[in-house]
Amino acid sequence: MAIRLDRVAPLASLIAYDYADGRQFPGAPMLNLQIPHATTVSALRTRIRGWREERLSVGFVPTMGALHKGHLALVQLAKAQCDRVVASIFVNPAQFAPGEDFEAYPRTVIEDSQKLTEARCDLIYLPTNEAIYPDGFATSISMTGPAEGLESVTRPHFFNGVATVVAKLLNQVRPDVAVFGEKDYQQLLVIRQLARDLDLGVNIIAGETVREADGLALSSRNAYLTPPERQKAGHLNVILKQFAADLQAGQSIETARLTALNACQTGFDEVDYIEARCADTLAPLPPGRLRASARVLAAIRLGTTRLIDNCAALPS
Repeated sequence: MAIRLDRVAPLASLIAYDYADGRQFPGAPMLNLQIPHATTVSALRTRIRGWREERLSVGFVPTMGALHKGHLALVQLAKAQCDRVVASIFVNPAQFAPGEDFEAYPRTVIEDSQKLTEARCDLIYLPTNEAIYPDGFATSISMTGPAEGLESVTRPHFFNGVATVVAKLLNQVRPDVAVFGEKDYQQLLVIRQLARDLDLGVNIIAGETVREADGLALSSRNAYLTPPERQKAGHLNVILKQFAADLQAGQSIETARLTALNACQTGFDEVDYIEARCADTLAPLPPGRLRASARVLAAIRLGTTRLIDNCAALPS
């Protein structure tokens, strides 16, 4: 996989040296933050090795930064499961296609570190470009199964990029537990498949979607919405919940989907998909009435912003 390093999130301009267990690592960079943090694999593993020697369990929350309450809820969930928690911040170029918002994606490391400090995260991992994609990096993980369809239709590059960076991060951190949000439901199932297939020895657990008062799922990309777009955005969750309710009431899957599709086409600028899929595998459902637990998922666009959401659907 060829990764354009000129498109990797810049970090070196912000940092001076690295930190782990209170020690400086010559030649490794560091931000002037209050919370312990590492930017190299050696510094990261030095810190974690100390925890392991104390027989402490380790939880991990990978992020791309621009943190909100949803991310912090994942940290809290990891803290409830483990003795120590690592959160990473890395904007991964491999999951952005040309023309997507890699350059515009918000990068707020200082603010993020303050939020993680308040959430009592134990260590921030801020990998440098070289820690993730060193010179000569030539490996990519190819996903099928739950990665097929939905997001992959409009973003065929996406899950291979996600799987590659997540596998690398999990191998670098080597946690007992890693926490991912249900808002990115397809991604959650892809990562669970990845962990099973590669025997990564980590328990992947899901964190519930955190929402605004009107039901809009928290997302770093919500910051792109204009005030009129933001007012419309909260209706996506309403449509999905009605889709699920129609299925539970016994409507056929296709009738309920067409009703939801019409509502999305009326309320938003563009609809990438709105579908009901098997909750465990995201395989297409047989026609007719819903017979087993499902997930209804949608991706829509408002202006230049693309939003995704999902909710559970149960048979009647």
